[in-house]
Amino acid sequence: MAVPVGLNIYSGLVGQTTPYLDQTAAAFESLWFPDHVQYGGKNVAEGWSLFVYALARYPDKLCGHQVLCNSFRNPAHLAKMAATCQILSGGRVVLGIGAGWNEEEYHAYGWPFPSAKARIAQLAEAIQIMRLMWTATPVTFHGAYYQVENAYCEPYPEPVPPVMVGGAGERFLLRAVAQHADWWNYIYLDPASYAQKQEALKAHCRAVGRDYDEIVQVIASQILIAESEAELERLRARPDVRPVTSNGIAGTPDQVAEALLAGVAQGARRVHVSFADSPRGDGTQLFVERVLPHLTA
Repeated sequence: MAVPVGLNIYSGLVGQTTPYLDQTAAAFESLWFPDHVQYGGKNVAEGWSLFVYALARYPDKLCGHQVLCNSFRNPAHLAKMAATCQILSGGRVVLGIGAGWNEEEYHAYGWPFPSAKARIAQLAEAIQIMRLMWTATPVTFHGAYYQVENAYCEPYPEPVPPVMVGGAGERFLLRAVAQHADWWNYIYLDPASYAQKQEALKAHCRAVGRDYDEIVQVIASQILIAESEAELERLRARPDVRPVTSNGIAGTPDQVAEALLAGVAQGARRVHVSFADSPRGDGTQLFVERVLPHLTA
C-alpha cells in the first residue's frame, strides 16, 4: 500500500534548515518541525517560527510539528495561531502536539514541570479547547488546568486541522490518543515494540468507545542509510552524524525499506523520516532514490 512520506527536521539545523530543505524537500509529501527552545546546550531554532516560514516557502507541502510542546503555549492562543495559518496556507496545517518531556528547558525558561500524568492531563484539556475554538466560539472552558472565558477564534480554520498526538506512554498518553487524537505519532524502531503499543491503544479505544481504525497511525524514524555495512560504520564514526540507537533505523537501502514497510504492514498510514547525517544531503538523497519508491509506489 502506498503511504505519504514526510521529512522531519532535526532541531539543531537552525540556520542550515532552509538550505537543507531547498535541496531535499521536493521529493516529500510533507514537512515536520521540532519544538525546542533549549536542548543540552545545543543551538536550536524556535519551532513555530520554522513552521510558519516553511508554510510560505514550500507552498505545495503539508506542514506540522513532530511535536509541539503543549506546555510552551496557551492553548486558546495556539488555536488562534493554527487557525490563522490554516487560512493563509489554504489548508496545509496539521497540529502536531505532545505533553512535553525535556525538563531542562522548562526550568531554564521558567515553566512549571509537573508530573508526566499532569502534563498529559494538560494536553488533553488543551486539545479540547482548541477543537472548541475552531468550531464553536465563543468558548468558555473551566478545566483543572486551563480557563477560557468568552474566547473567539474567527474566522474558523477550513478545514479544521487534524490533531496529531505524539508519544507512547501506555498508561496515560495512549489513553489521551484514544480520546482526543486524529493522528497518532509513534517513534518506530521495530515491529514487536510497535505491536505492543498498538495493543495498548486498542485497549484504551475499547475503554473510551473509540474506533481504533479511525486514528491515523504515523511511524517516525531517524534514518542512517548507506550503500554498505562498511559505509555505515564509517558514518557512525563521524562526529557530525547522530546516533539512531533509540529513535530510528540504520541500514542499507534494502534494509531500511524492509523495516519501514514492516511498520506499514502493521497499520501505519503515514511515514515520517529524518536523517542522521543532515544537513548533509547524502543520506536523504540515497533514501529518495532507493527507498522512497518502495513506500509511494
